[in-house]
Amino acid sequence: MSVILLTSIALIIRIFSNPVANVFQKSLTAKGKHPLVVNFLSYLLLSILCIAAAFFISWPTLNREFWIYSLLGGIAGAIGNGFLVKALQKGELSVLGPINAYKSVVGIIVGMTLLSEMPNTWGVVGTTFIIGGSYFVLGTAGEKFSWALLRRKEIQYRIWAMILTAVEAVFLKRVILASNVTISFFSWCWFGALFSFMLLVAYRVNLRRNVIQTSTTEFRTFLYLAFCIGAMQLTTNYVFDHMPVGYALALFQLSTLISVILGYRIFNEQDIRKKLVGSFIMMVGSVIIILLK
Repeated sequence: MSVILLTSIALIIRIFSNPVANVFQKSLTAKGKHPLVVNFLSYLLLSILCIAAAFFISWPTLNREFWIYSLLGGIAGAIGNGFLVKALQKGELSVLGPINAYKSVVGIIVGMTLLSEMPNTWGVVGTTFIIGGSYFVLGTAGEKFSWALLRRKEIQYRIWAMILTAVEAVFLKRVILASNVTISFFSWCWFGALFSFMLLVAYRVNLRRNVIQTSTTEFRTFLYLAFCIGAMQLTTNYVFDHMPVGYALALFQLSTLISVILGYRIFNEQDIRKKLVGSFIMMVGSVIIILLK
């Protein structure tokens, strides 16, 4: 099977798994689960699944760059995903999902510094479309896109999540370059679990109580969430291994449309037409950025 076909399949899985994972995250927090607990248990379940396969890897042969960027990526990812789950707890999926379109912009900027991936005029044009589309989507939140809107906690949380996970993506690309897709996935799970646990301790969240109070149905939801996040991250790593981070992040924004539809169908979120128009404009911007390749 050709690399192009495999990359296309990986992209499709990544595009669908991300918004579905968001639905499970929002569902768990709506049932009273602390966002940091949801974040930590997702990493933990994946980390446990990685243990058996890890014995077949020669860890001492990995270079210093691998460990440094694994550490930095774990910190950025754990904090970023913590902000993401907190945002989903408070905000609408169909509004918060499209904000992630800015991630490709941040990825390009950080990639210029750490990966020497330089954009051109098309990048500016694509960025303009993304910003324009966000005006339509965020304008459905009860007020026009403004500084007042940016003061809303769920929007702030989502923006921080977007910035940190975009930075994480660049660090992850460095990890992949220093190892491979599988090893980078293992390090992502373990370092993510470590720093997510540290966040629980720092904020004095009662993990034991949250786990004890988890019903059978909620435990199944955690398993579904871990599966979606695992599929999302494995396919993300594969795509990063075969194209520049900025272009990959732009392609991932096609999940915006799915986020809007899921928010409407599952959580009865309103103003679907305007959100769809905004999402389409943002996707056009993302596709234009892909032309940089």
